[in-house]
Amino acid sequence: MSRDFEARLLPDLERIAAHFGTPFHIYDEAGILDTGERLKLAFSRVKGFREYFAVKALPNPRILQLMKVMGFGFDCASIPELMLARGQGARAGDIMFTSNNTSAAEFDEAIDGGGCILNLDDISLIDKVPEMPELVCFRLNPGPEVAGNKIIGEPEKAKFGLTVDQYVDAYRTARERGASRFGLHTMVVSNQRDYRHILDTTRRMLLWAGKLDDVLGIQPEFINIGGGFGIPYGPAETPLDIAALGEGVADAVDQFAARRGYRPKIYTESGRYITGPHGVLVTRAINRKETYRIYVGADACMSALMRPGMYPDTYHHISVPGRTPEDGVECVDVTGSLCENNDKFAVQRTLPRIEDGDLLVIHDTGAHGHSMGFTYNGRLRPKELLLRSTGSVEVIRRAETPDDYFATLQFDPWILSKA
Repeated sequence: MSRDFEARLLPDLERIAAHFGTPFHIYDEAGILDTGERLKLAFSRVKGFREYFAVKALPNPRILQLMKVMGFGFDCASIPELMLARGQGARAGDIMFTSNNTSAAEFDEAIDGGGCILNLDDISLIDKVPEMPELVCFRLNPGPEVAGNKIIGEPEKAKFGLTVDQYVDAYRTARERGASRFGLHTMVVSNQRDYRHILDTTRRMLLWAGKLDDVLGIQPEFINIGGGFGIPYGPAETPLDIAALGEGVADAVDQFAARRGYRPKIYTESGRYITGPHGVLVTRAINRKETYRIYVGADACMSALMRPGMYPDTYHHISVPGRTPEDGVECVDVTGSLCENNDKFAVQRTLPRIEDGDLLVIHDTGAHGHSMGFTYNGRLRPKELLLRSTGSVEVIRRAETPDDYFATLQFDPWILSKA
């Protein structure tokens, strides 16, 4: 959570919470727009640069409107995400469809609906595309050539992408099926804050593009260096040097162009980097339990923020507005109400002493927070709010209700009789 976001939100937070009720995710419009503009500025030397926002990070139409205002495209991986992007007026070239284990129905929607750059994840999918589009891209998994990180793991163990031995044949086969324009994509890390790792991968992608030219005479129109741009979740973590990354990528493309005589565009598909720091989960302490540990129970649970339970080492900073260390500190687990022991937002975290009724602000939930929610135990997903640049607060998704939970149980009888 940026200091600017804190300055805009905290003075009015108690009034917002009293009006809308907790829990809720709230996003900072000004911060999202500022980060998007800084990304564009960092890559301003790269001709043809474009960001394709990863819809999975924050799939809310109001947020996607902000992406469109900034001139971004959309990276989609499912039919509902395609529908969301097209609902914002996305047209030809505005959508990168990067699915994996893709179904026939998804191919039909991506192609028949138009407006997609088809980014194929596996060589076997070439023959399953009903009609090969003019422009196609492949996702390359470099295996042991490039190190991964602790979130995605080692690339050779990941389910994503073609191998280095497969990718030339993939482009050859796609061309035989009618494709005439091409792109190249990879993504081997997640939440990476060392720009040198991303830059090294970019340089390798340029080498792979050169090999396509040498072997097949194919010059990729663009290279999608993926997402994975990281943010500092912990107060002591350093942010990604996005300016250094942009300059490094520009230099690498310039050198490639001087050697090869053509200049591919550079695309990115950030999600977390654009919206992650600009969202928080606001919840209220409702119980205090003292057994072998001290547990502070909140009115939100893992159904509203899955990351801490899904990734054991995940850290989300927690602040307690109105409380300071001078009020006393203690080591606590901050928990939700699911019947799961990993339903914890913090484990053995030193925080100011928290009393029932105190607000807790769980930082950096603007990406993969609400979107990874679920309804186990009948715990329903909370509302989403937008703190506008004007200072007003807008509801951009209402909280789920029991009627929503039971909606899929309302249907006409449907029985297949025994043969």
